[in-house]
Amino acid sequence: MSGRCPRLAVNSGVCQDDRMKHFLLACLLSMSLKAQNMQHLTEQLGKTVLYSDVALSPDGAHVAWVQSTAAATSKQTYVSGTSGNPRAVMVKIPTNGDRTDFDPAWSPDSKTLAVFSSGGEKEQRQLWMVNADGSSPKKITSLNGYAARPRWSHDGKQIAFLYIQGASGGGPLMAAPATTGVIDTAIHNQRIAVLNVDTGQLRQVSPENLHIYDYEWSPDDKMFVATAAPGPGDNNWWIAQIYTIDVAKINATSIYKPSLQVAVPRWSPDGKSIAFIEGLMSDEGFHGGDLVTMSADGRDVMNRTPSRKTSVNSFFWQTAGQILLIEYEGGGSAISELSLSNNSAQTIWKGPEGIHAFGNFPDFSLSNDGKLAAAELSRYNSPPEVFAGPLGEWRQLTNNNAGLQANWGKAESIEWTNEGSNIQGWVVPPVKVECGQKYPMVVLIHGGPSSVTTSEWPASFGMSRAIIAALSVRGYYVLLPNPRGSYGQGEDFTRANVQDFGGGDLRDNLAGIDASITKYSIDPNRLGVMGWSYGGFMTMWTVTQTNRFRAAVAGAGIANWQSYYGQNLIDQWMIPFFGASVYDDPAVYEKSSPIHFIKKVKTPTLVIVGERDAECPASQSYEFWHALKTLGVPTKLIIYPGEGHLFIEPKNQADRMDQTVAWFDKYLQ
Repeated sequence: MSGRCPRLAVNSGVCQDDRMKHFLLACLLSMSLKAQNMQHLTEQLGKTVLYSDVALSPDGAHVAWVQSTAAATSKQTYVSGTSGNPRAVMVKIPTNGDRTDFDPAWSPDSKTLAVFSSGGEKEQRQLWMVNADGSSPKKITSLNGYAARPRWSHDGKQIAFLYIQGASGGGPLMAAPATTGVIDTAIHNQRIAVLNVDTGQLRQVSPENLHIYDYEWSPDDKMFVATAAPGPGDNNWWIAQIYTIDVAKINATSIYKPSLQVAVPRWSPDGKSIAFIEGLMSDEGFHGGDLVTMSADGRDVMNRTPSRKTSVNSFFWQTAGQILLIEYEGGGSAISELSLSNNSAQTIWKGPEGIHAFGNFPDFSLSNDGKLAAAELSRYNSPPEVFAGPLGEWRQLTNNNAGLQANWGKAESIEWTNEGSNIQGWVVPPVKVECGQKYPMVVLIHGGPSSVTTSEWPASFGMSRAIIAALSVRGYYVLLPNPRGSYGQGEDFTRANVQDFGGGDLRDNLAGIDASITKYSIDPNRLGVMGWSYGGFMTMWTVTQTNRFRAAVAGAGIANWQSYYGQNLIDQWMIPFFGASVYDDPAVYEKSSPIHFIKKVKTPTLVIVGERDAECPASQSYEFWHALKTLGVPTKLIIYPGEGHLFIEPKNQADRMDQTVAWFDKYLQ
């Protein structure tokens, strides 16, 4: 569909009234077909089977994953063989209704799978053990509180996991709890708990005063290496240091204090070295940066990828002298082997998909010998499935989405240059492009800013991906740029927007619009802009800097960096980007605040946010909407009850998409 009503043709043989009736009927038919297409799209995307938490057994013989559908909240663990004619089997954990599984983890001998599940206990997750074929489930804990990321000891006798006894967790993406009474008197730190598999004895082995973010057993099972900081945990990830923790003595020793952020600390096979990722990161669990190694006591620190034009998001030690890197490269991913003898790297696989092994929503796993891998792979026009096999030679194991068709346009990578930098993005065209006709375009700016848009089947309602397909079906081009500040082109590129929010990255985006208009059938007078989180800020900022856009949708945005500093629950993230607190350098915050330029806005703007957003509080959206309303700019504010930064309720996810499309239809069609 073109997105327009058909032209009123001149025909002397038909009276004006009849021509008008035909025209109006054609318009109504066009609108009806669009509505049907949208309903069909929503139903189709909602049925998409999604895979996460992919875990390959150490011997490479089995792979486990957590499976769900895009429109459901229930998630179950599945297990499949990787050779012959594999058949996926659901792990049958007893439950009285829906259950949610998390974090499957294999025992060192590959015979047993441990997995967290809420089966039978509503919200409380417990640790279960099952056989490699998914049989004989057994609950092995009686926990009261948040728990995640189980990891077996090398001897298979213990399972460690992160635990907040008597309290909830899950990070700042989730809805913030109500804050009443005396504030900041109770800090519930996330600690490392160790379970004896034979006896069921559980003990917490990290100090009470530290919040543990990530960790790994030492090769001899006597120590942990961890990233940690004093609580509150959601706020202090950005100042985390690397610690070693003595399991027997329950004490922690800081061995590295970074200048930026650190993630994924991992021991070398001989226990003599530790590797980790260091770089400018704006969100816990969405890693990117350089690969750094040091001795186990924190000496001999060395950046192994100082000039590499990629962003390492995960890695695996293969030998004491070789590391396998999982990297963002441009708008996709690469797998490379890094030799520590000379810091040279050889790429062995590259694709447009986004893959990562650790952090939020992991979708890649490696066997112990480093020869076999399992991954969830999808692209804009290829639905997700699970693959396994030799590195770069995977074969498809699942086929649950075989009946799905990409009823939107075929995505293409686009590149342009701006101010000496090469910029990459993705363009998704309308489902049907007719020769000689121009179409509206919406620019979708990613969050972060330390993040990247890769090729991904657009079925994620919670992360705003489904809107890409919806806009294409409605007759829009969609541009998804990766401007400066993004992952994928090295650490200097990621740091290029420090103390310059909305400066160079906006110019990169505008240059991408020009490049898209030159290449595609886009109407330059019908442009829209939208984004979520940092993308929501960029949307607010963009409409204060240019009147080029005829419509905007700002999701979970930031209108005023000065007031935001004192309202959010994660203010530590701002120091690396602004250079100082708002109390020490208010001017650097003011210069990038959309509210400071609010009288320049002419663009009709829809503002959307979750009621309990801890990262980008609803008060910021209210402030922007209130200003536009006062100044007479067309606007609407929608605050979704109970939602946090990541929308969970399916009906709210669907409504957010419908409201967004309707807003652009109103002003761009």
